[in-house]
Amino acid sequence: MIRWAYAFIDRPRDRFPQAYAFWAAVTGSRLSAFRGPDGEFVTLLPDGGGDAFVKAQAVGGPGGAHLDLVVEDLAAVTAQARALGAVPVFAEDDLEVLWSPGGQLFCLVPWNGETTRPAPVPGPGGTTARLDQICLDIPPDAFDTELAFWQALTGWESVASRLPEFHLLRPPAHLPVRILLQRLATTTRPAGAHVDLACSDIDAVRTWHEGHGAEFVSRGAAWLVMRDPGGGTYCLTVRDPGTGELP
Repeated sequence: MIRWAYAFIDRPRDRFPQAYAFWAAVTGSRLSAFRGPDGEFVTLLPDGGGDAFVKAQAVGGPGGAHLDLVVEDLAAVTAQARALGAVPVFAEDDLEVLWSPGGQLFCLVPWNGETTRPAPVPGPGGTTARLDQICLDIPPDAFDTELAFWQALTGWESVASRLPEFHLLRPPAHLPVRILLQRLATTTRPAGAHVDLACSDIDAVRTWHEGHGAEFVSRGAAWLVMRDPGGGTYCLTVRDPGTGELP
């Protein structure tokens, strides 16, 4: 059973300080102690109450994002994931790192009592935003396999989007991170992932983030593509920060 979920923001080691400082600012968080042999892990602790659900990691490559699923029975869920086609990468007592069938890295970790989803983060001028979604960017030839895998592994509500290239997996309301699967237009781009934020006023949040060093990249149908100071892309969306739903 999935009891919690973490959005992991992975950024290149040489730009990691800029990245975690930015994400702490725009998520209303303070930093935990750094962990790992080289201080490569940090948790963003919500200032406004609730349990942490965002972490950051310094990596050797260009980075991206990945999902940590927090489970009651690590061995059982790991066995289920492998039976569904996941490929093991690394394991230790409290961690299983796997590849999904379509090439998405994710982790399974044991539950430590997380229960309370933090409120949306207030920004300038009364705007609010909430980091609440991992978007899995999937080549078209792997999309159906990936969708079936994540549907089976999570058991979350499966919702077709208004746009045919997207499919949502909606978790129980108390969980902080949901999964959006995006069908890429080409097979030449490898599988990857990025985080999305729901925004009460998308352009006001853009200005807020730019004030912390982010850059605007492009505008979509209901989202803005942004680049953070660590060089990673993410999206601001017009979804309601309270419900996660489109207007």
